[in-house]
Amino acid sequence: MSRTTVLYDPDGHIEAELPLDRTTHQCLIKAVLAWKGDPGLQAADYHQIALQLTGAARSVATDVRRAAGRLPERRAARALAEYVLDDADQRLAAPLEGTAGCAQERARIVRSLYERLDRLTELAPAPAS
Repeated sequence: MSRTTVLYDPDGHIEAELPLDRTTHQCLIKAVLAWKGDPGLQAADYHQIALQLTGAARSVATDVRRAAGRLPERRAARALAEYVLDDADQRLAAPLEGTAGCAQERARIVRSLYERLDRLTELAPAPAS
């Protein structure tokens, strides 16, 4: 018999305290974007990689939203972050395919979100806990 505990955290307080596994994400992004042509993986492998990158994109997007929210509303960096988030949301809405191109597209999304997060973090460091 196994026991599971379900966490109820609709406001994302627990997630906000957990650091992203950025090193793993960046290694995967680098590997996927280094592909020249089709590396010869199975469709299920491409699909799994795209799923992993989609999850990473959604996690990083949450951090970008949080960081952008700490900036004044009329700040250009906040408007740019909102644009990047809207673009990422539209691109993530595309259905997953078991192809190298789909996995690479997801890798580019995560990369752009991390770039935006880094710039926002420079402008508005995270509040002290």
